[in-house]
Amino acid sequence: MSAGNLPRTEAHVLRGHEGAVLAARFNSNGEYSLSCGKDRTIRLWNPHRGLHIKTYKSHGREVRDVHVTLDNSKLCSCGGDRQVFYWDVATARVIRKFRGHDSEVNAVKFNEYASVVASAGYDRSVRAWDCRSHSTEPIQIIDTFSDSVMSICLTKTEIIAGSVDGTVRTFDIRIGREISDDLGQPVNCISLSNDGNCVLASCLDSTLRLLDRSTGELLQEYKGHTCKSFKMDCCLTNTDAHVTGGSEDGYIYFWDLVDANVVSSFRAHSSVVTSVSYHPKDDCMITASVDGTIRVWKA
Repeated sequence: MSAGNLPRTEAHVLRGHEGAVLAARFNSNGEYSLSCGKDRTIRLWNPHRGLHIKTYKSHGREVRDVHVTLDNSKLCSCGGDRQVFYWDVATARVIRKFRGHDSEVNAVKFNEYASVVASAGYDRSVRAWDCRSHSTEPIQIIDTFSDSVMSICLTKTEIIAGSVDGTVRTFDIRIGREISDDLGQPVNCISLSNDGNCVLASCLDSTLRLLDRSTGELLQEYKGHTCKSFKMDCCLTNTDAHVTGGSEDGYIYFWDLVDANVVSSFRAHSSVVTSVSYHPKDDCMITASVDGTIRVWKA
């Protein structure tokens, strides 16, 4: 995929949130997207038609992250009220609230089978919750971090977490083993490459770092954007050919995965870009910002 195929044409602006949008995510097939923000709501959109479908309200504070199951039937969310919410998508009803974090919760993810939700928080812990049981207690607590945990990814057998303590830690759930890679800079977002071989970590020294998952080796660094004080997403495009992320000045950047050159950058928002999500199949992405908008970009 050449840089010419990268999305930079604005197709739609999704408005409705009051205040900063903190996360925007495509669902697994890219047909729909979810967003959440300072206004304590989660919103479901058809981004390709620019349509708002549904609003989910129950959080008492800002909503910081949201994730939907592969079959689109359930979603989980978290935020400033220290709770993890487990929702029914169709009815917008809260099925369960998981309580146990001692401080704000920064990130949530379902496992592949939608049986477990993992959450990460300011209380320096990652917690796993069983969606199938009626217990509201965590089934696992990982508290080996020395600072806030900002971001998590799940594979079939592992929980991967990035922390302000400068580490990316991988926990093998089957054998109870932990591997820690120290990046030396606060980590505010991590994401996996589509082939699962690499972890991309956004650090607060305005650098994205690409790590080999099996060895922990630093493969590449990506620079040019500004990331010093905000949690901002980063990800790879669906072909793993490019890395993309937002900037505190409202710009979006695309880097060549291999040589780390900036191949495209443009002003996407009038304020900090908090979130980027790349379509699983098409050359399309959504971005969210402190400016209160979500924007849909096509090639």
